[in-house]
Amino acid sequence: MITWRPAALVAAGTLLLALAGIAAGDAVGGGWLWLGAAVLLAGVAAACAVDYFAAVPPRALDLSRSGHQSLWLGDTGSVELTIRNGADRPFVGRVRDAWVPSAGAFPAEQEVRIEPGRAVKLTTSLTPTRRGDRPAVRVTLRSHGPLRLMYRQTTRRTADAMTPSWRVRVYPAFTSRRFLPEKVARLRVLDGSVVTRGRGQGTEFDTLREYVVGDDVRSIDWRGSARRSDVVVRTWRPERDRRLVCVLDTGRTSATRIGDEPRLDAAMDAALLLASVAARADDRVDLLAVDTTVRASVTNVDKSTLLWRLVTAMAPLQPALVETDFGLVAGEVLRRERKRALVVLFTALEPGALGDGLLPVLPQLAAKHRVVVAAVHDPELSRMARVRPGATPADVYAAAAAQRTLAERERVSAALRRHGVEVVDAPADVFASRVTDHYLALKTSGRL
Repeated sequence: MITWRPAALVAAGTLLLALAGIAAGDAVGGGWLWLGAAVLLAGVAAACAVDYFAAVPPRALDLSRSGHQSLWLGDTGSVELTIRNGADRPFVGRVRDAWVPSAGAFPAEQEVRIEPGRAVKLTTSLTPTRRGDRPAVRVTLRSHGPLRLMYRQTTRRTADAMTPSWRVRVYPAFTSRRFLPEKVARLRVLDGSVVTRGRGQGTEFDTLREYVVGDDVRSIDWRGSARRSDVVVRTWRPERDRRLVCVLDTGRTSATRIGDEPRLDAAMDAALLLASVAARADDRVDLLAVDTTVRASVTNVDKSTLLWRLVTAMAPLQPALVETDFGLVAGEVLRRERKRALVVLFTALEPGALGDGLLPVLPQLAAKHRVVVAAVHDPELSRMARVRPGATPADVYAAAAAQRTLAERERVSAALRRHGVEVVDAPADVFASRVTDHYLALKTSGRL
């Protein structure tokens, strides 16, 4: 393909010939001007042909990739594109490494020179703006000739064939991890306080130790004392190996934006914090993502790899614009969990979706398991519901609409509680913390 330089050369030469003709006047005939123009065009065309064939064919280059294959949403990583020149002359040109827009790739194009038989690495910085799989699209190579008059560029089909496939999996933004130290500290306090006060709700036998002054005489193990010929007492700890099932509703209500993120992303964030704390409490954590089919499932995972398995399963999930089949949700939980478990359903408190779908199947689910419905709401809703002095008619109308929405949420919550379901309804900024606090409260009281 031709660059702007040949046209510039022809224009400059033509201008010079015209100036020469004006200066010569009638002394010389005009035929030599046309001859000069023809020679100029022929010379530029010959130079373009030589320049084109002197450019390195893009097919002579070999491409490969290395770098990050996974990132947390909001973090920055890099992917290196290695280009090896298999031609017998230097490659000089531009390389465009195109990614999907949400990958946040920079820079888009880079100038490069590669000596024969050598390789260079071009680094592309990635700052994804969406979770999921962010693929590389196409590498386009443009090889310039020595004079920069012509260039060779890969066609779309050739570029697709030469582009090395690469995909970066972007994990959900675990922003609630800032609450993790505080929750783990509360869990340690729970362990210590239960051992100190002795047996209670939600505890199990831990070990025997020697009696010290101040211990409750009711905790003395007389058989153990007889075997050891010393007075020993029983210690207790919170029950472990409880079952926790996090169910993500990926139906149409999960696509609603709460603040600047979808409801599904807020639910994922809360589920990750809850699972992290539960794993440290030695409870077993399972995950289900369901709408009209099971989108993701994580079961029977060791706690050392739990977080990685969860974020890997959550990353590609997207809201589906369908009504969630809560009958399928109940059936899957009952089929997978034979023993009593804590089922945390992350969904929306919508009268239509829950009234027609969830309420009919709640009795069979609540009879076997303890069910908690966790719903996030926009804190802007509470702010809109307050009418301030000097409000305009539009403000009053918005406040009435917000109050009606809050009243509907409360009616749905009351209906769920009548069926034995506990409800956690919190604004987005503290939603993950409130869900985990509810789990710790249930564990403290032995109601898991």
